[in-house]
Amino acid sequence: MEIVKPPKPTAGDKVAVLSPAFAAPAVAPAIHEQAMTRLTEVTGLVPVEYPTTRKLGATPQERAADVNAAFADPEIRAVLATVGGDDQITVISHLDADLVRKDPKPFLGYSDNTNLLNWLWTNGVAGFYGGSTQVHLGPGPRLDEVHEASLKAALLTGARLEITEPGESEDIGRDWNDPRALTEFGDREKTEPWTWAGPAREVTGRTWGGCIEILQWALTAGRFPVDPSVVAGGVLLLETSEELIPALEFARITRSLGERGILEAVDAVVVARPPTSDFEHRPSAEERATKRAEQRDAAIETVGRYNPDAMVVVGPPFGHTRPQWIVPYGGEMTVDGTTQRLWADYS
Repeated sequence: MEIVKPPKPTAGDKVAVLSPAFAAPAVAPAIHEQAMTRLTEVTGLVPVEYPTTRKLGATPQERAADVNAAFADPEIRAVLATVGGDDQITVISHLDADLVRKDPKPFLGYSDNTNLLNWLWTNGVAGFYGGSTQVHLGPGPRLDEVHEASLKAALLTGARLEITEPGESEDIGRDWNDPRALTEFGDREKTEPWTWAGPAREVTGRTWGGCIEILQWALTAGRFPVDPSVVAGGVLLLETSEELIPALEFARITRSLGERGILEAVDAVVVARPPTSDFEHRPSAEERATKRAEQRDAAIETVGRYNPDAMVVVGPPFGHTRPQWIVPYGGEMTVDGTTQRLWADYS
């Protein structure tokens, strides 16, 4: 299975900013406007909105039409999602694969955008996991350093970067309708070291995966090749959403990936630091640490059961916490268990 890495845009190029899931800019326009300003300031790229970018309740057909239009327009050189959601799975059947194959472009998104990234991947086009404009560009006093570095690498430079630990993390930011959301980060706490498991060896492979709840939906919908050998030697990316599923549910879905043959096929698994609180529920620091440890243990035990030779690292922040690293989806990642370092190729 060949994967094409789309060419990078250059400063001055137009990029589509779409809402193929939830139209967050409609409910928090100030955050969106700040995100668009920062996108241009940081990258030199020119954001272009489409009819459903700010349209609440847009049908799957309408949202798919915008995705198709963005890939069909030769002036658009990349596509960014504003945020995730919970029904993008209904958009996928309305997309035109011929358009993306004819003119592949970098796509950035995470969470519910796992649907779109997996669809691109199955059609031979690589993307990038992460980079929600509404969550990572618009809020707060500035872009986090790791997010800015990986955004530039994904969109402009194609550099090879070491994925490092920022040292702090937040599960959620300020409410978008709180004026402080434009100038303050959320409540952050010090992070713990990553956990490494499996044989101490170096693995370089092509990535696939995403938000584990969405992967379950995509597999149920039959949107993955029948033969799991398409991910042989690869690096599986797993992370959990703001719905805060318990470790037992994470283990059960991971077990299903094992039964599907995916865990046995890959050479490494990278599990992101999970969120453990939301606006309604903020457990104590000890309870949050316990929840993270439970998911960590579930990941290591389940992967080890199906593939004891796989490298596993738990903790890198590429999911629903912030700061967030954007990481390749269909590109290469190196998991080095000998030095306990992680690298990503953004070419």
